[in-house]
Amino acid sequence: MNEEFDFARFKEEAMKGLYEGKKMGGTDGIFAPMLKHLLESMLEGELDHHLQESKASGEPNRKNGKTKKTVRSLQSGHFELESGRDRNGTFEPKIVAKRQLIITEELESNVLAMYARGMSTRDISNYIKEMYAMDISATEISNITDKVIPAMTEWRNRPLESVYPFIFLDCMHFKVKENSSVQSRAVYNILGINREGKKELLGIYLSENEGAKFWLSVLSELRQRGVEEILVACVDGLKGFPEAIESVYPKTQIQLCIVHQIRTSLRYVPEKDKKAVVIDLKPVYQAVNQDQGYEKLLEFEDKWGKKYPLSVKGWLDNWVNLSTYFEYSPEIRRAIYTTNAIEAMHRQVRKVTKSKGAFTSDQALLKLIYLVIQDITKKWTMPIHNWGLTMQQLHIKFGDRIKALGGSF
Repeated sequence: MNEEFDFARFKEEAMKGLYEGKKMGGTDGIFAPMLKHLLESMLEGELDHHLQESKASGEPNRKNGKTKKTVRSLQSGHFELESGRDRNGTFEPKIVAKRQLIITEELESNVLAMYARGMSTRDISNYIKEMYAMDISATEISNITDKVIPAMTEWRNRPLESVYPFIFLDCMHFKVKENSSVQSRAVYNILGINREGKKELLGIYLSENEGAKFWLSVLSELRQRGVEEILVACVDGLKGFPEAIESVYPKTQIQLCIVHQIRTSLRYVPEKDKKAVVIDLKPVYQAVNQDQGYEKLLEFEDKWGKKYPLSVKGWLDNWVNLSTYFEYSPEIRRAIYTTNAIEAMHRQVRKVTKSKGAFTSDQALLKLIYLVIQDITKKWTMPIHNWGLTMQQLHIKFGDRIKALGGSF
């Protein structure tokens, strides 16, 4: 049996190393041999305890030599760790498991943090080598980050609340390597505002392209995860989007993003007239109520309809879903007339992903977005502005519907 860990010896050798000018951490530092000695003593103690339990149960067992492996520690670099074996092969050490090569969670946490900030596995490997004199391959880094996959899968399938007053739906586009070529991927995100007024990302979904058909499957999954009612859904102008929502949540009000509609209108307007068109659109979406807004839209059509018919057509065709927000007070209007809430989140994600040319796989793409979003959502602790007033209005307008579901505000 190894000798018990000697703290006096630890102190003596540590002080000697410091006097000799040795560094504290790293493979050649003063802590590596101390940590090795401590861990081996603890492993030996675990084995002795295991053998005692075997004896007590009447199962013959005994020590059967040693096994060695090289492990890594963030503070102490890499070193060879020796562990005893038992004859029956039933000993499973807990302090450093059989296949565990990194002895602290701290290193793994740092790797995940760097990965979530957009660093490539190769860059992380180089950084760890430079800072800690530790060689960890890009493949090992990838294996470490893969440890978030079970947590990500559980998060993506978690049960949701029965009612969300507002949800925002939007899509991001990325490139992924597949079969020696680069393919496009659409990442669908759904941001909800719950009954406490706090933002909550409900899900991340991956598809080869954006389309209303896929959104239909996403919304169907929301219902399977427990979402029974959505009061207002804020979306961009994707064709078929409102119909997809109505087929799953027929009572949900649709608000098409005003900013997206303005951008779409300006696609058909030459540079010389864009400023004037924007000015003439303001009375439409800044009107006091829906009737006034529609009256201003007809004036806009009279002025620009013949010159730029496609710029006007989108407003007329979609007016029912563009004007939903007029039913509410300024506080709610500001919250729902655009998809800014989810686009702000997307901007934060892009800060991290912008340096990526193409992801190595769909899994790598989802993994990074999940880690980035987990970091972003740590700050979502407060309700949105004037949520108390918003809830009063929602209670008046939708209270009966919510009570019918057995819920309340």
